[in-house]
Amino acid sequence: MAVSPQAFPPRKRRPSARSFVSPNFTDHKLLQSLLLLSQEISSLQPLRPLLKRNSCSIIRKTKLIAVLFEELLRNPVPHFSASAVLCFKELHIVLQRVITLIEDCSSGSKMWLLMQNESLSNAFHELTVDLSTLLDIFPVRDMNLNEDVEELVDLIKKQCSETKVFVDPIDDNLRREVLKMLDRIKREIVPDHSRLAQIFDRLNLRDSTSCRDEIESLEDEVQNQTDDKSKSDVIALIGLVRYAKCVLYGASTPRTTSHRWKSAADVSIPADFRCPISLDLMQDPVVVATGQTYDRASIRAWIESGHNTCPKTGQTLPHSSLIPNCALKNLIAMWCRQQRIPFETTETNERKTNGVVTNKTALEATRMTVLFLVNKLTVSQSTETTGRLVHELRVLAKSDSDSRAYIAEAGALPLLVQFLGSEHPNLQGNAVTTILNLSTLEVNKARIMETDGLLNGIIEVLRSGATWEAKGNAAATIFCLTGVHAYRKKLGRKTSVINGLMDLARDGGTTCSKRDALVAILRLAGDRETVGKLVEGGVVELAGESMDELPEEAVTVLEVVVKRGGLAAIVAARRVIGKLANVLRVGRDRIQESAAATLVYICRKGGAETVAELAAISGIERVIWEVMAMGTGRGRRKAGSLLRILRRWAAGFEGDLMAV
Repeated sequence: MAVSPQAFPPRKRRPSARSFVSPNFTDHKLLQSLLLLSQEISSLQPLRPLLKRNSCSIIRKTKLIAVLFEELLRNPVPHFSASAVLCFKELHIVLQRVITLIEDCSSGSKMWLLMQNESLSNAFHELTVDLSTLLDIFPVRDMNLNEDVEELVDLIKKQCSETKVFVDPIDDNLRREVLKMLDRIKREIVPDHSRLAQIFDRLNLRDSTSCRDEIESLEDEVQNQTDDKSKSDVIALIGLVRYAKCVLYGASTPRTTSHRWKSAADVSIPADFRCPISLDLMQDPVVVATGQTYDRASIRAWIESGHNTCPKTGQTLPHSSLIPNCALKNLIAMWCRQQRIPFETTETNERKTNGVVTNKTALEATRMTVLFLVNKLTVSQSTETTGRLVHELRVLAKSDSDSRAYIAEAGALPLLVQFLGSEHPNLQGNAVTTILNLSTLEVNKARIMETDGLLNGIIEVLRSGATWEAKGNAAATIFCLTGVHAYRKKLGRKTSVINGLMDLARDGGTTCSKRDALVAILRLAGDRETVGKLVEGGVVELAGESMDELPEEAVTVLEVVVKRGGLAAIVAARRVIGKLANVLRVGRDRIQESAAATLVYICRKGGAETVAELAAISGIERVIWEVMAMGTGRGRRKAGSLLRILRRWAAGFEGDLMAV
């Protein structure tokens, strides 16, 4: 059964607040504002290719109404009646609504505009009816207008009153064609490319760039919808446009300017939105038995690897139940939208965990797009074409979980291996970033580890990649893979991985690449055997060097390493006590908490000489008191323990430091 033309709900318009506010102007000021509004509408271009006749009609009528306002300003009436002022105020509101409607239609998605063709035609008609009503009750005879203007007003009234709802039959037929095509895709029937080309030509989507802009407009439209059905319908259109872009116009090159949507790595993430384990933006925050919040994937991996304690507090977890932190999740989603960062939860865009919403059309369109790209990549001989195809896979792999699954299932991973060693920086960068995006899906981790040559290729990019971005994304891929306990052990045994991450964290040309390396090191440090290799490689010194640029990541790495690294780590950590004390003095709450916990552990295990080094730092007790007064709950507790250690040492109770 074909999708019903009524399947798409009326478009949610986003008018400005002023469109519904009656202005509080003097009579003369009100007339001036009406003239400016009508002139602004008159200067607007009619909508193309959709709703052209409706927009032309209302622009033309408004242009005629502007003559009325010009005449009233040229030959002012001494005093307007109450009914005239009321008409002026209502006309002001209607004209603002006209501007809002035209601007909203002209700046939005063409495909979504097509789906809303009938409801928008009705919206134009309603505005025309409102104009007709106001002109009918407008006291023309009291305005002392010249005869020509009076005849003009009568003409406008007649035109407005005779107008009926006009739905362009060409637009409506095009809409039905798109709906039929969506239905065929849903039934796994590949669209006819010639007909697809005709539809996109009619919508002025005639090249890869216009299609990419259309996809971004549709992505914005998804954010503007509030119900699952509307979001699902818009995403089906995204799938269609993405497929058409690839099959009609070929794979595209990256934009020279930045995308409208950014990556979380491009902005500073608030500390409360980072997972304490991974230090990444939380996608699905959950609360454990101790009341601490973690990202679901990170804390689940922690528990499944055999731990029964809270990573932050060290307290034993009485149970492993994870309670969703909905309030924090909503705050993160709002922040991501403000920052224009895609926010994908564990409930993917199209498939809710309870199975209520499943958009078969979008899934099939994605699958067809992936198969087309992978098949093209298999036979591609040109480096330029190959680069574009891999870039398209990169973009697609970033979009949603279903795309990531389809790309891996279609056999893209073995094809990407050869490009990791490419002498072309863009091709290498796109290949490793595609693999990074794929690695975020749990089922793909095993595919990546099992694909011949792929892991070695990633390690090689980490160590000698053409760009810092490529190296950073290789490190981020290793971080994702270490989410699986067995892979963490395997990667931790590879000296090339340890050295590559250490070198990148120390010498990475950008802050982002250094951060990627540090969080990967943090994940590897979850394995006790690997910690020893990290300590031997100088991870403690590295953390000390990184504290100025990346204090949160560096201190967290240090906290984990000193707890798991044994005596060697404690001895090495004595050299960074001063840096930890400085973080305690000037760091943010979360960093102070971690620094205090690290200092407590170092002092307990390092003995009196270590405590003496801390006590020798000027003003350290005052700093600790400040953390006890103003820090987080855990930070206050750790600061209290640290103060007791210092006082026991000062009192000569050196043997009791462990008991504090």
